[in-house]
Amino acid sequence: MRLTDFWQRMADHFGAAYADSFAHDFVMFGLGGRTVHEALAAGWDAKDVWRVVCEVMDVPAEKR
Repeated sequence: MRLTDFWQRMADHFGAAYADSFAHDFVMFGLGGRTVHEALAAGWDAKDVWRVVCEVMDVPAEKR
């Protein structure tokens, strides 16, 4: 998954205004105690980060 696709999915699910705030502030155990931004900066694949977000936030299957 390209980062542009990842960020589009984040915006589609959370709304454009909240997606970046969520990605910056919400620490997830599934990301090793990191935020989305920290995980991506640490080299995590965007697809893996999206899977964790979907799991933690109960993103509907049709948006996964």
